[in-house]
Amino acid sequence: MSFTSYILDVLTNSVYPARITIEDGVFKQIVPIMDDDGIEVDVEGLMVPGFIDSHIHIESSMITPAQFAKIAVRHGTTSVVCDPHEIANVSGIEGIEFMIENASHVPFNFYFSAPSCVPATSFETAGAALDASEIEYLLKKDEIVALGEMMNFPGVINGDEDVLKKLELARKYNKPIDGHAPLVSGEELDKYMEQYIVTDHECSNFAEAIEKKQKGMKIMVRDGSSAKNMEALFDFSDRINYLKHQESFGIIPTEVLERRIHSPIFDFIVSDDKHPNDLIHGHLNKSVKKAVDLGIDVIKAIEMVTINPASHYNLDAGAIVTGAKADFVIIDNIIDFNILKTYIAGECVFDGENVLFDAPEVTTQNRIDADKKTPEDFDVLFDGDECEVNVIKCLKDDLITEKATARLMCKEGKVIPDIYEDILKISVVERYGNNNMANAFIKGFGLKKGAIASSVAHDSHNIIVVGYDSEEMAEAVNTVIENKGGIAVVSEDFSDSLSLPIAGLMSNEDAYAVAHKLDILHKMTAALGCELDSPFMTMAFMALLVIPSIKISDMGLFDGDNFEFIDVIKG
Repeated sequence: MSFTSYILDVLTNSVYPARITIEDGVFKQIVPIMDDDGIEVDVEGLMVPGFIDSHIHIESSMITPAQFAKIAVRHGTTSVVCDPHEIANVSGIEGIEFMIENASHVPFNFYFSAPSCVPATSFETAGAALDASEIEYLLKKDEIVALGEMMNFPGVINGDEDVLKKLELARKYNKPIDGHAPLVSGEELDKYMEQYIVTDHECSNFAEAIEKKQKGMKIMVRDGSSAKNMEALFDFSDRINYLKHQESFGIIPTEVLERRIHSPIFDFIVSDDKHPNDLIHGHLNKSVKKAVDLGIDVIKAIEMVTINPASHYNLDAGAIVTGAKADFVIIDNIIDFNILKTYIAGECVFDGENVLFDAPEVTTQNRIDADKKTPEDFDVLFDGDECEVNVIKCLKDDLITEKATARLMCKEGKVIPDIYEDILKISVVERYGNNNMANAFIKGFGLKKGAIASSVAHDSHNIIVVGYDSEEMAEAVNTVIENKGGIAVVSEDFSDSLSLPIAGLMSNEDAYAVAHKLDILHKMTAALGCELDSPFMTMAFMALLVIPSIKISDMGLFDGDNFEFIDVIKG
């Protein structure tokens, strides 16, 4: 097909009219029209490259890859580089191959990375483990374009043999290595980067990101459902101070500095983890608009979700250029950024109202093998009138936690949480047949009553629960077990749940159905006193031991700074 349209050229940072010819799914010819006086364009709106999310875990959307594609194309996304380490921790190679197979049934570009850390640490129980030989098996696959985020940064820094072997295999197969190094800096960061780990999406402040950028890392600016780092990394006070520091050396003239302020210092905009109730309202289109609202030049922001990730991962996409795959989006303008149509390989997949393909219904092995729990299982015991306890302090819109302590009263040998000081109980119940569990205390959820539980608990995805009352915590966990995975809210006034029967992570329903149920559960949780925007995703990350400073697994309370278990009750 041939047509005339205004295109956004991310290679020259310009907009101009052109005659475009597409054959066999690729751009056959693009001829700029130099004199646009009186030109008649065939396409209303502006043609831009299809958007690429260069780091996302599809499982966090709680829908299958095929269902994810149906909602993503509505927002102009045509490609994702996804790390399937969530399902890999549950089902290993079988789970990864399920994701690849399901993705193959829809007209959407799914690229995968080989999960490098399954399990993420040895301090938790997972459903599977991937050794170097299995990583090599994955790296040979055409669908695998990278080694997934290397979360075991202590293993890299300390020269763990198995970790180094996986990194060596990625280099052998010429696959880039994604990083995960929250708050790692100085000599430890140097050692981490010596292994050719080239990206990081865990930066939570400008100083951290700029150090990594200066040392050669490509920085992914995360705009997820729970972790929202864009405001911190695009903070113009930090950016201006940094650039003015350069100006003070007399190297950069003031007029050049002023132009540079609105050019992003970092490389990609990514989702990492996105809940369905966020996805139905927008994906990268919303993140790009947010970046522009924060002051980033619009074309530079678009480059962060098009040509930049395409170049890094060697994808046949990312620009409207002869020979490239014809993945593109028609938007109304670069201010409102509304998606009018989405094309993949030259075929319209979203016409402005309807998605023009279907997603198959699937089944896969489920891994919920846990005994029902009693209220007594959630009690923390202490022989005395009061005690001092270690507390996980969670932070809004961040995955990093802080270490805190609290003095709690004891009654009949049980430590009593303090609802007035927002000190609640948190527990992780192992779900792979060993029936381990651990109890601790957490601050930041704000629940005044009731309990919330989920089988989504990064990265091993055991069952996690937060609450005040042991009886309600047991009921919430047992509901998840009965549903073969999912999310549950329990209180004396109301109870409800969302079933996630595919590996305890995903539903067969579409994004709108899952989002509707999740919205109900969010409203219930808010009615119980929780003020977090994304309480279930925040709770899920309380089990991710590789994010400092304090977390919990089925084996116990974990100090992420020193990588060791600590006692719940202080000595």
